[in-house]
Amino acid sequence: MNTMRKIFDKSSFLVPLVAIVLGLLCGALAMLAGGYDPWLAYSSLVKKLFGSPYDMGEAIRAITPLIFTGIAVAFAFRTGLFNIGAEGQFMMGMTGATIVGVTLDLPWYLHAPLAIIVGGLFGGLWAALSGYLKAARGVNEVISSIMLNWIALFLSNYIVGTYLVMEGQQKSKPIHESALVSIKWLSESMGNARMHWGTLFAIIGLIVFYVILWRTKKGYELRAVGLNPNAALYAGMNVNRTIVTSMFISGVFAGLGGVFEILGVFGYQTVMAASWGYGFDGIAVALLGGNTPIGVFLGAVLFGGLSYGSAGMSFGANVPPEIVRIVIGSIIFFVASHGLVKFFLKPFMIRRSNKGKSEGGGAR
Repeated sequence: MNTMRKIFDKSSFLVPLVAIVLGLLCGALAMLAGGYDPWLAYSSLVKKLFGSPYDMGEAIRAITPLIFTGIAVAFAFRTGLFNIGAEGQFMMGMTGATIVGVTLDLPWYLHAPLAIIVGGLFGGLWAALSGYLKAARGVNEVISSIMLNWIALFLSNYIVGTYLVMEGQQKSKPIHESALVSIKWLSESMGNARMHWGTLFAIIGLIVFYVILWRTKKGYELRAVGLNPNAALYAGMNVNRTIVTSMFISGVFAGLGGVFEILGVFGYQTVMAASWGYGFDGIAVALLGGNTPIGVFLGAVLFGGLSYGSAGMSFGANVPPEIVRIVIGSIIFFVASHGLVKFFLKPFMIRRSNKGKSEGGGAR
């Protein structure tokens, strides 16, 4: 048993890969049950992703916010917190950027950075509310953060609809040109896809995520409190302050995702009928990525690619976009069900173990 456990530990990187394969198979079965051609559907998805420079650019655009929300959720996970409120923090980041982008008229070298900073702070402070409630009142962050999602939705709509709205429209006035962060030359080279500086900031965010948690004293404290709050308190760490700090940093990442959607993609904010969903997808991205920087990046690429490529499945194989959600849901299910995935891996691992023993015996 100990030998098998060690083998499974060493091969744990296979679990997300097998989960993806099983998720794709479940999607294929759903298509077959509905009378669709899985091979045509998946080939249409790939063609949609790589068929033209425009599609590749738009796929990158769809992946970018998932990197931000994936980092937000993964950061909280690493510090022992479950930030299920990345959706609300994402919307507050959008609102903060919109306020600055619409109401102020500044030079571009001041306007865009200020909008980015304010939006990030809006997201961070919104998450810090959950951290404060947990630290000061013992309120579970899952409950408080998910309720704050709804408050963020309606508060954002109130601010936009009351103070920033364009007359006769259900959206804000346009963001001033000086606050936009689109990359025009790159967009033109990729068929006018909506490319923006947020993609670069997302990559930098992955690096910052790693550096903070694994290369700084504060990161050590954050992880220590997450692993064992009582031991951290005994070691002299301020547990309550660390909880608030962790949620604040997590919220900043989610808020930046909303910031760049406004400043880089749309240029205005609508009165939203429902939440965007990026925050909830960020939970799946973090889960699939094992809460690691590289894993979050790859998970965002997978989910963003599937979401954008679903249009290709619709046009190329008449498959409804909901099938893609079945694939994503199946992947999440299998990633969460490690025991079930390992059950599929067990025969392979047993053969590998027996082969190793036989080779070792022959050497002796």
